[in-house]
Amino acid sequence: MEKKKKNYVRNLTLSAMFLAIGLLLPFLTAQIQQIGNMLCPMHIPVLLCGLICGWQYGFAVGAVMPIMRFALFRMPSIFPTGVAMAFELATYGLLVGLLYNSSKWKCVISLYRSMIAAMLGGRLVWGAVMLIILGTGTEGFTWKAFYTGAFLNAIPGIILQLILIPAIMIALNRTGLVKFSSKKHNDTEA
Repeated sequence: MEKKKKNYVRNLTLSAMFLAIGLLLPFLTAQIQQIGNMLCPMHIPVLLCGLICGWQYGFAVGAVMPIMRFALFRMPSIFPTGVAMAFELATYGLLVGLLYNSSKWKCVISLYRSMIAAMLGGRLVWGAVMLIILGTGTEGFTWKAFYTGAFLNAIPGIILQLILIPAIMIALNRTGLVKFSSKKHNDTEA
């Protein structure tokens, strides 16, 4: 019971840290006007939160972050961007945490699989929410707007996430703060 309480406090504290990082990180990338938004700075702490703390925490941090950022700094605009981002980031946190933590092997390969699936799922959810909010038609949300917003403009952010997050997880594994494990290792523990 004591270990469970300790993990809860640890995950809650780390989630608060990831939320704070997600609120402040866009200020750093906004200094580079041309690619600031393309780096998707709020995605990184949500993905890390889901990986390190679990899907419940990643989901909560992702859902709250864009809304809290709007309440504090009036960025991003709450409608439609902030609402769609809240669903998108919540999906990232949920999927990456759920897929990675249910993986038999906690390694770089399962990390990439989980991240790619979460990125695709989050972008699909973002597109669905934008479609619901804006509708279809010439003035609505088009296939071109989805492709451009979800993938084309996000290429620098996707590349950054696919490099930075595994590097952070590998560094945390080396320090012992996050443990990679193999199937063989798990079988001996059971």
